[in-house]
Amino acid sequence: MSFTIQNVLIPVEGGYQTAEVQVVDNCISALAKPSKRIAPNNPSVNSPPYQEETPLFNSPPYQEETPLFSPPPYQGETALFSPPPYQGETALFSPPPYQGETALFSPPPYQGGDRGGETVIDGTNKLLLPGFVNAHTHSSEMWQRGIIPPLPLELWIAELYDFTPLDTEQIYLSALGTAVETLLSGGTTVVDHLVLIPGQELETIAAAVRAYQEIGIRAFIGPLIQDESLKSGMPGGESGIETAAYLRSTQTTLDLMESAIKQFHKPELGVNILLAPTGIQLCSDALFEGCIDLSDRQNLCRHAHLLETRAQKQLAQEKYGCSAVAHLQQIGYLSPRTSLAHCVWLDDADIAIMAATQSTVVHNPLSNLRLGSGIAPILKYLQAGVNVSFGCDGAASNDSQDLLEAIKIGSLLHNIKDLDYRHWITPRQSVEMASLGGAKGLNMADKIGSLTVGKRADFVLYDLTNLSLLPRTDPIGLLILGRPNNAVHSVWVNGKQIVAEGKVKTIDVDDLRKELFDRSEWTSKRQSAMVTEIEAHYRQVMNLPDRSE
Repeated sequence: MSFTIQNVLIPVEGGYQTAEVQVVDNCISALAKPSKRIAPNNPSVNSPPYQEETPLFNSPPYQEETPLFSPPPYQGETALFSPPPYQGETALFSPPPYQGETALFSPPPYQGGDRGGETVIDGTNKLLLPGFVNAHTHSSEMWQRGIIPPLPLELWIAELYDFTPLDTEQIYLSALGTAVETLLSGGTTVVDHLVLIPGQELETIAAAVRAYQEIGIRAFIGPLIQDESLKSGMPGGESGIETAAYLRSTQTTLDLMESAIKQFHKPELGVNILLAPTGIQLCSDALFEGCIDLSDRQNLCRHAHLLETRAQKQLAQEKYGCSAVAHLQQIGYLSPRTSLAHCVWLDDADIAIMAATQSTVVHNPLSNLRLGSGIAPILKYLQAGVNVSFGCDGAASNDSQDLLEAIKIGSLLHNIKDLDYRHWITPRQSVEMASLGGAKGLNMADKIGSLTVGKRADFVLYDLTNLSLLPRTDPIGLLILGRPNNAVHSVWVNGKQIVAEGKVKTIDVDDLRKELFDRSEWTSKRQSAMVTEIEAHYRQVMNLPDRSE
């Protein structure tokens, strides 16, 4: 797939630059010299002639020793990531002095389309950014969004499991819905920690694979595996809690993953399999170690939940006599190919381990608020050099898949945790965390995550004339700090256009809407037997008063 985007706005240090982006064979082949430079505080006025400058999201080829989050210091405030001066080739954006002045709303003569066999797209009044990574979600939860009452994770998940879909067609439809919402909020990659239907595990994975390949999003599917029963996920406390054997043995589960890898891991077709035990609360060391072995032999990434709640922190002490992070380091699960969702209840020693092992934190702020899990210490992670990305989490704990919403709240939430505003996350840092940070967590930093020549054409075009992005100020500030509504104009994944003029091209979204509507019903009340069974124990071990008190 080859095409050119003309006259498009791209972020550079201290401002923005109009440019021509060329894609050949699904990769960015050139970022041509721009016509003018735009300062962020005055987008309608041209600055003096542009002096060789590197686009903000145009990193040099990834080197193991080079931090990914190392843009030049942002002008006007202290950046969290301050690298040494960029050394390398001449910047790609180095035009001759700008001659004359053209209003921002004056398009070039050519209006896009086919020109001499070459597809040309008009990028006038549009912002091009690398695609974001929805780095943690559970697609099948879409069928339960809006229905589970306010509950902490340990009770919430009991109700979720009581009503989990047992139909592979529902798995297919909810994966499509997750992909559509991710694409239309700036995402080009999704990490689906996929809940499996008992007895139909491979069929469940096949349904999700079919959905993601049809729509064209880049997908990392981590079948959610465990070898301990749901009640094992709570601290025992003084009274303890009876647990039953899980429906699959550890070895059967590992054999299942080997089959899934052989059948579905096809990166060249946009589908990758992750090894993804649910977390320390429901998994034995034998399962973790089996996943380590499989991932190392197959060079696959690893994923898991980690210390989402205070109850899990307490459980780790009961199981291991140390923190969950220390234990995962001891057994070898942490690595540069490991991403861990939530990471709310880590202490300073845990954070140091995360940094030393180069593991990635996936920040899911909305579900952490929805379930009362807590606020992850993201500013501490960043200051320690830990890689951080963003996720929506499942649509029953969020309850949406709006990635821009997750990025906004995940960027602003931490301002109340640190009075030093120089540590706060800037909109540009948010964009880099959502794109390059997500790519690093999937061992894809050399292929996606920035607008760099040689990387895959996974990027998003935003309409800067959209009402929610007006009046004109700082485009990235408007995108991250505002409430963009239908601002995504076009999306490309691996050079293929998936969204055009705000509409998904690869599937019929109206048909999807009808299927989701027809297969569901309005309801507001239901009773979870599992919640009723375990609630008293949960309240006891968490030192909560009895309802009668």
